[in-house]
Amino acid sequence: MISDLLSATVIIGIVSSGIRLATPYLFASIGEMFGQRSGVLNLGVEGQMLLGSFIGFYVTLKTNNVWLGVLAAMAVGALMGLAMAFVTVNLHATQGISGIGFYLFGMGMSNLLFQKLVGTVEGVKGFQKISVPLLGKIPVIGDIFFNHNALVYLAFLLVPVAWFVLNKTTLGLKIRAVGENPEAADSLGVSVAGIRYLTVIMGGVFSGIAGASLSVALLNVFQQNMTAGQGFIAVALVYFGSWKPFGILGGALLFSMINALQLWIQVLGIPIPAELAVMMPYILTILVLTLSFSKGRGPSALTKVFEREG
Repeated sequence: MISDLLSATVIIGIVSSGIRLATPYLFASIGEMFGQRSGVLNLGVEGQMLLGSFIGFYVTLKTNNVWLGVLAAMAVGALMGLAMAFVTVNLHATQGISGIGFYLFGMGMSNLLFQKLVGTVEGVKGFQKISVPLLGKIPVIGDIFFNHNALVYLAFLLVPVAWFVLNKTTLGLKIRAVGENPEAADSLGVSVAGIRYLTVIMGGVFSGIAGASLSVALLNVFQQNMTAGQGFIAVALVYFGSWKPFGILGGALLFSMINALQLWIQVLGIPIPAELAVMMPYILTILVLTLSFSKGRGPSALTKVFEREG
């Protein structure tokens, strides 16, 4: 019954699940935000997440150490970010097309490695819940906000840290300058290529963590194409959040709550076609992109090639 969705238990479950499910969105979209603020659009986030998800899972499976799995996912994400930076910054490839190429590479490579190295669906002992002392014991509030795994807390902590770096540090000023007017930044001695390399690699690292958060923190298994478009949604969230960390946070929570809602609809057996429920986050993505493009502009130099004179 639809009325079941209004019960206190279900509402608490939806909100708590939504906070947990926001983790991969936050990691991936905050990383992508830094790249876009420097002028580079990376549509390969999905591929980076998939490969990071498998590598994080596989290393955890072989070592029984989830932190080693996360570090491995970060490393493979950094390598893919480095390759993306070289293709876009040095070779001046069209960013959208090259990003799709990296997405296809990440999807194909993760599937191949899974088939050759694992073959069947296996589980791992992933991150366990950490109850925050005192706060975790508060009725209702504790269950919703303070009983999650370490990556959930890190993802939400990343938001104010990203805001501080972007708005209160010299590095953040350089990133914003390169994304708005790379010629002027270059004339002041800022390395446009260096900043873009840094931010795109940073984005790859966070996409790797986002993928690992799925396989060793949320689901504790790896399945082919398990990201199910979350990397593309993460790119959309950058637009939805107007290239600002706290705006992205709001969008990530909106998407994750919708995702949690559709999961609960299926669990409760509410008479809504399962296919329609699963489509809800993707329908929301289309609406978000439509509204985002009409409400504001992104960095002036986004997707534009910079060639230093002389």
